[in-house]
Amino acid sequence: MTGELIRANQGHNVEVDLQLEEREPPEFLYHGTVERFLPSILEEGLVSGKRYHVHLSKDLETARKVGARRGKPVILTVDAGGMNRDGHKFLLSANGVWLTDSVPPGYLSRT
Repeated sequence: MTGELIRANQGHNVEVDLQLEEREPPEFLYHGTVERFLPSILEEGLVSGKRYHVHLSKDLETARKVGARRGKPVILTVDAGGMNRDGHKFLLSANGVWLTDSVPPGYLSRT
């Protein structure tokens, strides 16, 4: 190990080939956020921003922990099955985080 390379499965803001295969997601996934971001999320959906993917959790507890990093968490349910049937693609990282390009607002509901 030379200390010159970093291996990460998601969260990149530079283009990296993660070599992840497309996967069929569970019917529902979750996203943890905080109240102050809800108006824009409910209007625009979840967007990747400076990252290459939106990160989604397979369970409520993980989403709650993610949202709690910025304050009191708000959990959104993502209709991942519906998105997948409508042609949206999902990837599953080695650490269990689900990745997708974006989540349109019609696939979101507050948990």
